[in-house]
Amino acid sequence: MALIIWLIIGGLAGWAAGSVMKAARPYGLIGDVILGILGAIAGGWLFGLLGLSASGLIGSFVTAFIGAMILIWLVRAIKKS
Repeated sequence: MALIIWLIIGGLAGWAAGSVMKAARPYGLIGDVILGILGAIAGGWLFGLLGLSASGLIGSFVTAFIGAMILIWLVRAIKKS
């Protein structure tokens, strides 16, 4: 059950990050959702490195959102070059 909630939060965070960044969506909604799920992993890892922790649904969403924004930015920067 926790995995399903984690996937939903990651997907929503990816959608939100893609909407906030508003540049052309070369990957579409599905790509942003997948980047959000991967961003949840990256955000959790990054927060751990920085000694930060976020708990609960809102904390998990914020972590995934920040991770998704970083991943979307990186992927777009790599694709541009």
